Amino acid sequence: MEKRVVLELRGRSPSQIKELNLDNCRSTNIVGLSDEYTKLEILSLNNVGLTTLKGFPTLPKLRKLELSDNRISSGLDFLKGCKKLTHLNLSGNKIRDLETLQPLKEIEKLRVLDLFNNDVTNIEDYRVKVFALHPSIKYLDGYDPDDREGEDSDAEEDEVEELNGNNDSEEDLDIDLSSLFIDDDSLSERPPETSPSLLISLYTVCGLLFHMGYLLRNSDVEDEEDDDDDDDGDMSLSAVYRDNLEEESSSSSLFEGSDEEEEEDEDDDNNENDAETVHNTKAKEGEVNARDPEESTRGKKRKHEDEDEN
Repeated sequence: MEKRVVLELRGRSPSQIKELNLDNCRSTNIVGLSDEYTKLEILSLNNVGLTTLKGFPTLPKLRKLELSDNRISSGLDFLKGCKKLTHLNLSGNKIRDLETLQPLKEIEKLRVLDLFNNDVTNIEDYRVKVFALHPSIKYLDGYDPDDREGEDSDAEEDEVEELNGNNDSEEDLDIDLSSLFIDDDSLSERPPETSPSLLISLYTVCGLLFHMGYLLRNSDVEDEEDDDDDDDGDMSLSAVYRDNLEEESSSSSLFEGSDEEEEEDEDDDNNENDAETVHNTKAKEGEVNARDPEESTRGKKRKHEDEDEN
């Protein structure tokens, strides 16, 4: 057991240990534990082979002690130094009579006791006698005096300890929580004029609602103005676009007019050319016609000559 204790310390001092598990380490008596474990809250010694608790140290903050599956038959008075012990598991040991349990009376905060698989459980009215022996015990072998099972008895007892102010962590921190509590008497002595009336509260709520509505209306007006600005911008752009179209159309009409003038000029030139060609043809026809009488007179002279010769 002593080597196991050193191993579980892991280089820490005994005064820093709050939980120690020594299950299955073989020893017939307590070895390696001392009064230096001043902050130890949970100690487990299951299936170690203990025959006695002689030499069990004084552990002022021990709340839970596991001693199941050993060979303990007496010597529970060595647990007197554990004043804050609330859970004690002695199942699977050699306890045979109620007199062996007498020293547990001095552990006033004991709430949960487990004696399952001990010879003492065979005594007639065993449960009634144990509850009568120690009235502070709430659960015996997992059941309360009315045979109701206490499944979460451990957690419940821990909560009770915390609510009763017996939590060791609060003692270690040494924090004064009195300033956080409200005195009901001081509230009742409070002058009525210092407390806000219902009418003032209603006025305050109405004022807040009115202010919120005012802010919402302003935001709507700003949104409408922004929309109007956007519409003006769109109209100005459309107007500019129409002006550009009109300028383009006017310029195109000018070009069309110039094209028509050019076409008219071309038509005039073509008409003049046609007139010249007609005049030329007429002149040529006149020349031909002028030439034809001469040729005809020449032909007539040739005929008279031919006749005279004949």
